Amino acid sequence: MVLITDFKQFLKIKGASILLVGMFLYGIGTGILAPMNAVYMRNGIGLSKFEIASIFSISLLLNMITTIAIGIISDKIKRKKPLPIFACILCMTGLLIYINASTYMVTLIGMVFAVAPSGLIMGQFFAMARNHFKTLAPEIYEMAQIWLRAMLSVGFFTGLLIGANLFIFGDFKSVLWGNFLGYATLFVVLLLYKEHEAPASLSSDKSEAFSLVMLFALLLLACADALRGLYLPLVVVQLFEEPQLMSYLWSVQAVFELMFMTVAGYWANKFGSKIVIIISSLCALTTYLVYSINPPLWAFFLVQPLYSFFVSVLYGVAMGYVQRMFNTRIGFGSSLYVFLSQTAALIGYLLPFLISGYQPRIFIIPSVLVGTAFLLMVVLLIINRSKEKITLIQSVHQDNNYS
Repeated sequence: MVLITDFKQFLKIKGASILLVGMFLYGIGTGILAPMNAVYMRNGIGLSKFEIASIFSISLLLNMITTIAIGIISDKIKRKKPLPIFACILCMTGLLIYINASTYMVTLIGMVFAVAPSGLIMGQFFAMARNHFKTLAPEIYEMAQIWLRAMLSVGFFTGLLIGANLFIFGDFKSVLWGNFLGYATLFVVLLLYKEHEAPASLSSDKSEAFSLVMLFALLLLACADALRGLYLPLVVVQLFEEPQLMSYLWSVQAVFELMFMTVAGYWANKFGSKIVIIISSLCALTTYLVYSINPPLWAFFLVQPLYSFFVSVLYGVAMGYVQRMFNTRIGFGSSLYVFLSQTAALIGYLLPFLISGYQPRIFIIPSVLVGTAFLLMVVLLIINRSKEKITLIQSVHQDNNYS
C-alpha cells in the first residue's frame, strides 16, 4: 500500500522525529489555552467584549507585521532556527506577564509579547521542515509536511484534554502555566534540532500558478475559521455554562482532523488541491448553518467531523498550495500562508460586532464568508477548465493544419 510505504520512508528521514516532537509540543501548548483564552479574559480578568476583541486584534496585528517582515527576509538568512528560538523566549515572557494580569493594559502587554512572535514560530518551523524534507526525501516531501501538520493536531488534541483537566482540578492560572510549559519544551527541542542547510532541490516541485482569487478565497475561509475559534467558546459557555465543554468539543474535532489530514493530502495529489478545498468549504458551510440555529449540545458534537475535514484541508492542503505558488522562496511562502491566517483572524475578530452579544446567530457571518469563497473558487475552476479546453482545441486544429 502506497500510504504505508510512504509513511515508513517518512519515519526513516533523518531529523524527522525531532521535527515531529517539536510540532507535537507546540500543539500541546496552543491546545491547552485555545478554548479558554477568551473565557479567561471575560471570567478571570473581567474584560468586556470590546476589550477582549481589541486585545486579540492589536496583538494579532503586531503578529502579522512580524510574520510577513521576517518572511520577506528569511530566505536570505542561511540558518532559520534562531528565529523561532528567539520567538519562544518572547512568548514565554509574555505569558508570565499575562498570568499575573488583572487590568486591561497589563493583559494587552502580556498578549502582545505572547502572541506577536508566535507567527514566525509556525512559519519558520514549516520553512525549515519543508527545506529539510525536500532535500532528504523530495518524492514525498508534500505528504511529509502534511504528516508534520497532523502531528500538530495530535499535540493540540492532547493539549485540549490537558487543559480541560487542569481547569477542572485547578483554575485558569493552571491552564496558562501549561501553555508556558509547552513553549518551554519547544524551546528545548529547537535547541537540539540540527537544521539541514543544504540547498533544497526544486526538480520534483509541482508549482502552482499565482492566483489572487484563490488567495482571497482562502482568506475568506480562514476568516470564517478564525471567527469560530474566538466566538464558539463564548457561545457554548453562554448556552451551556460549562467552560470545559469547549475542550471536549475541540477534542472531537482534533481526533477527526488527524484522521482526515492524510486522506485529504492524497486526494489533493490525485484530484487537485482546488477540488478538495471546494468540497471542504461545503462541509464548513453546513457546520456554520447548524451552529447558527441555536442547536442542542449533541448537534455541536455531531457536526464536528465535517468541520474537522474542512480544517484538515485548510491547514494542510491549502498551506501546501500557497507554498507552491512561491516554490523558490520557501520562507516567504510559509510566512505568507501564516500571514493570510492572521489577517483572517483579525477580520474574524471584528466582524461579530455587527451582531450584539454571544448568540448563535453570529455564525451567519462565517456562513456568508464561506459561501462567497465557494462561489469564487467554483467560478475560477470553470474559467480555467474552459481555457484549457480552448487551448486543447486550438492545439488540435494547428496539428491538423500542419498535417
